[in-house]
Amino acid sequence: MNVPQIRLQSISAQLGIHTTKGQQTIEQPKAELEIEQPKADLTVETTPSTLTIDQTEAWADMDLKHISRRVSEAAQQGYQDALAGIARRAEEGERLKRIEDGGNPLADLAKKHSEKPIYPFNIGFIPSAGSVKMHYEPAKVNIDVQTKKPLIDAAIHKPIIDYQPGNVEVELERRNELSIDFESVNKGE
Repeated sequence: MNVPQIRLQSISAQLGIHTTKGQQTIEQPKAELEIEQPKADLTVETTPSTLTIDQTEAWADMDLKHISRRVSEAAQQGYQDALAGIARRAEEGERLKRIEDGGNPLADLAKKHSEKPIYPFNIGFIPSAGSVKMHYEPAKVNIDVQTKKPLIDAAIHKPIIDYQPGNVEVELERRNELSIDFESVNKGE
């Protein structure tokens, strides 16, 4: 008996893919920057300090006086001594006038005028404390600063971009095939 057979033989299709990679380059040029800083305006005003030292009294304590002061003091002292002399003579005259009150006023006055007076003495070349007068006025400083803003000039540059896209090529390298055969097979004859 003949049994028909179908034989199928197939070959798959083959695709070929060829890829070219894309390329990209980026270059960033540097920015151009100019900075200028104007100088600040600075003014300084100074009032100098003053120191005043008055040592007139210290010199006077050491008996080193100006001639005008010596003349003034001598005149004042002469006036005081004249008044004291007048008062002393008036008082002594009153004592002598009242001789009847008793005592010996003439001998007492003679004894009083014959004794040397005792004068107080101190070291004469050292001035007294606080005789030097000092006055100090400190210096005054006035500072005025006028600042100025910096001048900035910046030029930026855009980046340089170079792009080459990639490519994909697809091709059919081999077509698919299908072959069909019909055969009859004899069995058992």
